[in-house]
Amino acid sequence: MSARLNPRAWAVNGLLWLFAALAVFPLVWMVCVSLMPSGSASSLPPPLLPHHPTLDHYRQLLADGGIGRAFVNSLGLAVASTLVSVSFNTLAGYSFAKLRFRHRDRLFALLIAALVIPGQVAMLPLFLMLKSLGLVNTWMGVLIPGMAGIFGIFLVRQYAQGVPDELIEAARLDGAGEWRIFWSIVLPVLKPVLVTLAVFAFLGSWNDFMWPLIVLTDGELHTLPVALAALSREHVQDSELMMAGAVITVLPVLLLFVALQRYYMQGLLMGGVKS
Repeated sequence: MSARLNPRAWAVNGLLWLFAALAVFPLVWMVCVSLMPSGSASSLPPPLLPHHPTLDHYRQLLADGGIGRAFVNSLGLAVASTLVSVSFNTLAGYSFAKLRFRHRDRLFALLIAALVIPGQVAMLPLFLMLKSLGLVNTWMGVLIPGMAGIFGIFLVRQYAQGVPDELIEAARLDGAGEWRIFWSIVLPVLKPVLVTLAVFAFLGSWNDFMWPLIVLTDGELHTLPVALAALSREHVQDSELMMAGAVITVLPVLLLFVALQRYYMQGLLMGGVKS
């Protein structure tokens, strides 16, 4: 019997479509509420679709709420953090995978063991360190904790171990230096995992709320999550305005994921597989 007529296949596909609908519905509802006039979402029963769509809430956020400036701040920090993080994590991951140095495996095991330590534990010591360096209330103070990450190093190392040692040794015999080998041979092979790492880094920086809230005291420097949190305290009853802010926050990362989905999934699947 073909899969088209198989009741089990119908049931599995039906469940998948149901779960997909449940996952997408909050996003669709968020967009719909953001287009409703003020107070419409609070009526009973709440409408599923806007009867009179309006962009007034987006105009209010961008004009009066300071969200435009916070959006630019978040975008700049996320791009800078992504570039720096991918660079450092790639170099470190390749070093742990292919270069030989003293206590390499012990050091990597120590890094993996540090994954069990919650990031919140290091916030106070890190803040005091940045304060002594005069980096509090600066964008550099926000960037420093995200310059490298243990998970990123681990991901690149696992992927780089799939690069044949014979290929690297042949390049060395031909007179290529370590930088030439890394740039011309290894880096093109690492493209899928680099895209995956870049997505992780961008999302982590874009969605980060706690650390910018601690480090940045000047409202002109606030990132988008911090600005939205401050705005929600002033407009706690305006659901439509808050949903418009949520759409502005979610849309860039959603578009990024859709654009890089193929490389992202390939990097995740190949990162844990060794030949």
